[in-house]
Amino acid sequence: MPAARESLLDAAYTALARRPWSAVRMVDVAVSAGVSRQTLYNEFGSKEGLARALVRREADGYLAGVERALAGAAGPEDRLTATAEWTAAAARDNALVRALLTGCWSEWLPAPPLTAAPSASAVPAQRRADGPLPAPRDFVRIVRDRAATALAGPGAGPDDTAELLRCCELAVRLALSCVAAPPGEGGIAELVHAVLPRHLA
Repeated sequence: MPAARESLLDAAYTALARRPWSAVRMVDVAVSAGVSRQTLYNEFGSKEGLARALVRREADGYLAGVERALAGAAGPEDRLTATAEWTAAAARDNALVRALLTGCWSEWLPAPPLTAAPSASAVPAQRRADGPLPAPRDFVRIVRDRAATALAGPGAGPDDTAELLRCCELAVRLALSCVAAPPGEGGIAELVHAVLPRHLA
């Protein structure tokens, strides 16, 4: 992603932390990023285009964190626990990720439609941002499938795969529930351990 585009998205994210999206002005985002307002419009087309790109970036960052969690731990339980902990932390710490994962968009946030927006942008990253955004159920499915693929052992049969998919989905849904009602001592690891089949734990 070009440096100017990334700086503009950083500036928009920072502005959103201070005021509602309706009060974020394009000129202020451009000044904060150290670029002209014309550069901002060339990159995003409009304030809605900026919102879509910002939400897309946060969605991509969340999914990249899922990949890191799945790759960074040793055993299946540790991988699934790391993924669940990342999901809960990302949703707790980032209002846009929380809205993407739960579908609860406050008036403070931009709420771009999940369907694709018509895009005539010459900027490939903006054309991608203008594409459809995942709904909460899509994120659950994406994370579930990625976790199941990472955890599946060689020679896993259809019954094993179905059970693994069910366990991974439960872990993701448990992680999301921990955003609204944080667990006590033992935390997410204890919850994940409870849903894993014994041969994976």
